[in-house]
Amino acid sequence: MNKTYDWPRIQHLLKLGILASFIVLTGDILLGWGVSDPSVTEIPSQFTRYLSVSDGRIYASALLGLVGIPIECLCWFAIYRMMKPCSEKDAHAYRAGIIGCLAFGGCGVHVPCCMAVWLLKHFYADNPATAMQQTLGFIGWFLLPATVIFLVFFLLAIIVQIRAFAHGHTPLPRWCWVFSLLFGFIFAVLIRLFGDHGLTNALATGWISIGNLWMMSGLLIASGKAGK
Repeated sequence: MNKTYDWPRIQHLLKLGILASFIVLTGDILLGWGVSDPSVTEIPSQFTRYLSVSDGRIYASALLGLVGIPIECLCWFAIYRMMKPCSEKDAHAYRAGIIGCLAFGGCGVHVPCCMAVWLLKHFYADNPATAMQQTLGFIGWFLLPATVIFLVFFLLAIIVQIRAFAHGHTPLPRWCWVFSLLFGFIFAVLIRLFGDHGLTNALATGWISIGNLWMMSGLLIASGKAGK
């Protein structure tokens, strides 16, 4: 196969992906910043922090995710471009993951998540006793199906990427498999150990964006060395 790489294009996509990560992370922080309210007993404690989120923050989070998430996904084609000359099989599987995340990530998952927060707030204001039940009805019928489909493609992209780097199916060192979106999940689990605080909750909400920021930044540094 032709083992040539368009390093300027690859690095441009990685840089754009870093910018998109900050855009989406800003929206996640706006949505997730809050602490649990122990005085509220009608809904689970982990959801009570959303009762203090203003409508403006919810709208801003939805808009930033709607714009930023598709850009994040499209920038993953930088990784696709690194796989393709070495392994058509991995590249095609990874591309399927990109397309699925692009289709369901923003409009299918993020925006409905913001809608669920908005509905929970207003349902609770109308009738606290039935607020959680009504919100779960929306989540079950409209958010959950898209989330399940998104996670299938999301996990496909993660697994294929780790396997491709670990097997040497890219021009970068094999240890670069550590620059994975999976880092965001590990980060969220660890940061929650610090307790129920506005900052920790906000950063945990943005775990995918933090994983993307880690992935894009690490690969940009590694690709700069490989390009030379």
